[in-house]
Amino acid sequence: MSLPTSPFAPSASLPGTGQLVLCLLPPGKQVLQKFTYQYPLKLIAPDPHHASDDKHVTIAFLLTYGGGLVGGDQISLKVELQDATRLVLLTQGSTKIFKSPNRSVVSRQILDVQVGPRAALCYLPDPTQPFAESVYEQRQTFYVDPNGSSNLLVLDWVSEGRRARGESWTLWSWNGRNEVREMDERSRGRLLLRDAVMLHDDELAGVSLLDKADNMGVFGTLIVYGSIFKHLADFLVQEFSNQPRIGAKNWAANDSTTQSENAKEVELSRQREQQDGLLWTAATVRGFVLVKFGATELDGARRWLGGLLRKEGTVEKMFGHQALLCLR
Repeated sequence: MSLPTSPFAPSASLPGTGQLVLCLLPPGKQVLQKFTYQYPLKLIAPDPHHASDDKHVTIAFLLTYGGGLVGGDQISLKVELQDATRLVLLTQGSTKIFKSPNRSVVSRQILDVQVGPRAALCYLPDPTQPFAESVYEQRQTFYVDPNGSSNLLVLDWVSEGRRARGESWTLWSWNGRNEVREMDERSRGRLLLRDAVMLHDDELAGVSLLDKADNMGVFGTLIVYGSIFKHLADFLVQEFSNQPRIGAKNWAANDSTTQSENAKEVELSRQREQQDGLLWTAATVRGFVLVKFGATELDGARRWLGGLLRKEGTVEKMFGHQALLCLR
């Protein structure tokens, strides 16, 4: 006896792949033109909302079944933001990287995003959380308008794992690379920025990754680019320049300023950063502002970065308070 014919058309998509295309329809309505995914990748998109400047903003959550990647899982997502669209890309929790059966079995996540002219991407995910003996590779490429009208805010961070289970930086390998390129249909596009992080244990040298981490529980990178985020970029650079140098007095503040309420607030903020073991730096690189940070605890990094972004205000104003979910 033959089985009945399935009423569902066979899918041509590969496991773990997804595509999201965001476009603007007259008279300015923002819609998802394409929104597909295959297990173990899952995407969720609530209804679009209006930002305070009355622009449409679409939110999409990037998920995996089970909350993470099992050894060997492969995730590949292609995103396209057409002209003048705005997208917030989030996760609903940390992406767990589960144990691999051996070092040759790699869990991999690939993200390719095209950000069109006057479009803006706000990508603020929760951190990846590599478990003991996990192997992970991440490649994120962002293509921007050659005329410089695209806008990017990208957060990429990784935590130590499950400290309560004694799994502080006991991963086998974690490799991440972020690239920003100009859009070019004939080639990969001119490279504007490349940032890479490689974490791995060194059995031959006999040095653990925990020793290399120097008591840090999280490392992260923030990439800021474009006119929408110009004020935020300047704010971050100024905040860093106002930090007192190690072993030196902060000459930017005079005695009268030190007594002001604002200075007291700044001093309390710095004390909290010291308690959280926070270290950070900000630099301008070829039109980008690149922020590197580390902290003893994940919650400390959340408080610090969330506090900076809320104090400056661009993200909440342009994308809504939902964009900061990972920093609450």
